Amino acid sequence: MSLKTLDLNQISYFKLNNELNRPVNGQIPLNKDQDALAAFLKENVAPNTKPFTSITAKIDWLIANDYLEAGFIAKYTPAFIEKLASWLISQNFRFKSFMAAYKFYNQYALKTNDGTAYLEDFNDRVLFNALYFADGNEQLAERLADEMIHQRYQPATPSFLNAGRKRRGEFVSCFLIQITDDMNSIGRGINSALQLSRIGGGVGITLSNLREAGAPIKGISGASSGVLPVMKLLEDSFSYSNQLGQRQGAGAVYLNVFHPDIISFLSAKKENADEKIRVKTLSLGVIVPDKYYELVRENKQMALFSPYDVERIYGQPFSYIDITKEYDNLVANPEIRKYYIEARELENEISKLQQESGYPYILNIDTANRSNPVPGKIIMSNLCSEILQVQTPAELDDGQNYVKMGRDVSCNLGSTNILNLMKSADFGQSINTMVRALTFVADSSDIVAVPTVAYGNQLSHAIGLGAMGLHTFLADHEIEYGSPEALEFTGTYFMLLNYWTLVASNEIARERQTTFAGFADSDYASGKYFERYQQTNYQPKSAVVKDLFKDIFIPGPADWAKLSVAVQKDGLYNQNRLAVAPTGSISYINDTSASIHPITRLIEERTEKKNGKLYFPAPLLSNRTLPYYKSAYDTDMRKVIDTYAAAQVHVDQGMSLTLFLRSTLPEGLYEWKKEPEQTTRDLSILRNYAYYQGIKSIYYVRTFTDNSQEIGSNECESCTI
Repeated sequence: MSLKTLDLNQISYFKLNNELNRPVNGQIPLNKDQDALAAFLKENVAPNTKPFTSITAKIDWLIANDYLEAGFIAKYTPAFIEKLASWLISQNFRFKSFMAAYKFYNQYALKTNDGTAYLEDFNDRVLFNALYFADGNEQLAERLADEMIHQRYQPATPSFLNAGRKRRGEFVSCFLIQITDDMNSIGRGINSALQLSRIGGGVGITLSNLREAGAPIKGISGASSGVLPVMKLLEDSFSYSNQLGQRQGAGAVYLNVFHPDIISFLSAKKENADEKIRVKTLSLGVIVPDKYYELVRENKQMALFSPYDVERIYGQPFSYIDITKEYDNLVANPEIRKYYIEARELENEISKLQQESGYPYILNIDTANRSNPVPGKIIMSNLCSEILQVQTPAELDDGQNYVKMGRDVSCNLGSTNILNLMKSADFGQSINTMVRALTFVADSSDIVAVPTVAYGNQLSHAIGLGAMGLHTFLADHEIEYGSPEALEFTGTYFMLLNYWTLVASNEIARERQTTFAGFADSDYASGKYFERYQQTNYQPKSAVVKDLFKDIFIPGPADWAKLSVAVQKDGLYNQNRLAVAPTGSISYINDTSASIHPITRLIEERTEKKNGKLYFPAPLLSNRTLPYYKSAYDTDMRKVIDTYAAAQVHVDQGMSLTLFLRSTLPEGLYEWKKEPEQTTRDLSILRNYAYYQGIKSIYYVRTFTDNSQEIGSNECESCTI
């Protein structure tokens, strides 16, 4: 049967999966999902998988037919590869849900060029990832295979998808670039966005440095068109470019709230915006300094400053000015053009747009920089708002050649699976293995099309290890999401990620006698970073959480003091280590809840372009776990914010925090509510609450409206299993 031509009406596994969403006598028929999984493997996978007599025969054929790179295979003996492949098979990996298997074979498995046959299974994809990222180190390859086959570690989609393939994109999930206030930078930036989208996926761009609409150009007043035309050019670039047809190009543009074009920037995303300025697929983010919250709180006017004038006076691009610190000086300076609006008017505009579209993302820039332990300034974030790394501006000549190389960002991501990592026989070694795999991604990434990204990556060796499956873990252990025990567990878990990634990075620095650029001037080198861990004991206090970690070493102040000495002596290889991404697709193949937010449905509905609606039951769903699987849409978002805040204490970068709200909010959920409808005030209260809880960024705001409910899916919310 061709994988391309599927008659959905004749495919039993789609029918069985859809029956999962139809309660029978008030019960969710979870057996239908297992029936769908069995049918999919029998009817689709088995007959459409190309057979081979051995893994050596398969590899030889894949290399000969240009499906697999030969170089990474040549670093190992055939005997070792056979042994590792046999060991993987002996682990008896099985997908736990139809969605997991479907996602893997539909999105990740290597297929023939005509798409009619599968060339690998999950064991093979793990094998090729382990061999590739271990770079010839047999022991590391074995450890990586162990982490991935038991789903304690999951590389990000581009890494997992492309490892070992002859014709591939990059291993990198996303990129951050900046544009400065000149036509050469704008032209180079648009080309960079096009190239990065082609090879990797999501691109974040800051437009804060561009002069506002109506600003002068070469002394001619009113000549500048502002940021909107650049947004349109970027959107067209992303629409055109994708990763070998496998991942659609996507981008996010960020603008500082003190930029004069901020209102028109937000208006471009509105549904009723003029088609000449409307951006349909481009994501929007706003950069919010502390001063903005102060002006909103005090109900004052806020001044918006011309980036052209600010750069002319301060000698550096607008993004690099500390607006909170310099606000009064900027207001008082007569040489800087200013525009005034009411701070709460802008606050209301942000809330209205979030209600309508889910945008903009929020980046609390001063919060991010206050906790930044390395020299330099964070000026923006990425497509999913979790990457927060220092950047420096570039200077270009009229040939768009670099006079001064700038420093931009490559996102080298992977994720832990909380439920499975908590079962690791050696938590520290598991993290060490993950750090080494991600470090290989950082070291091997060379984005020649965008030298600023390559340069930044070369200097930082930055990685972003995250987590998924928090709600699944909590439900399995019968702990309510957002409860004191859940928050204590979350804080302890991320403290462990922080500790062991530091240990691993220090070990790599010692082995290679190399640190990230700027280490000597960092809070790591001075020991300042470790002071709070030596002054505060972050070990769990409650009996419940102590029991969860009873078999796992928890470092205390003395252990942190010892680590501080080691780091000051030998350094760190990785400038950044932790970041919590949304983990969309990879959470499905791991059969776990996405990221660290609550599930949205007991039976989640996904619409596939080709195959209609598919259903995914909450992982480990049973009558035992059912009471602990409350939907995110029925959860007080302050509990979600508190959960992310508990983790953020230990995460050096950011986290993709999504807010989930209903258009009609559940009665009694928020004490300030006097009417059932969601209002702009609700969003403002939650954004401000997040800010005061130390949240660095907010990703989407997702609003579930009564008229957009998927038919039948809500029925299951009150069912038993």
